[in-house]
Amino acid sequence: MKSKTKFHELKKVYEKLHSPKGCMWDRKQTHKSLLPYLKEESEEFIAAVRKNDYHNMREELGDILLQVMFHAQIAKNDKRFDIEDVIDVLIKKIKRRHPHVFGNVKVRSTRDIKRNWDKIKQLEKKGKKK
Repeated sequence: MKSKTKFHELKKVYEKLHSPKGCMWDRKQTHKSLLPYLKEESEEFIAAVRKNDYHNMREELGDILLQVMFHAQIAKNDKRFDIEDVIDVLIKKIKRRHPHVFGNVKVRSTRDIKRNWDKIKQLEKKGKKK
């Protein structure tokens, strides 16, 4: 239950930051204004991975999560979607792209898994173009 409690706390932190009594800077941000920060945090995580610096990897993943939460809160404020919607879409995608785990597809190798993933991803892209 620790993670559920911490995640709930994180959501509350973002709701407060974006409330009228929250942070003026945070409330002024947009998806576009935050793009440089998302890019920077991703690059810092990549550098930490290349150095096998697990302490820094943990911190940088937190910074990436900060960006995800920030964007989700902006979208929630705009009544577009919220972090729960993001998580729901992710869960469905993971299950859909792992039919060998969540379905009855048989695989023999990681190559089969990658091939299936790519086929599913292509079908998803075709479906979005409609």
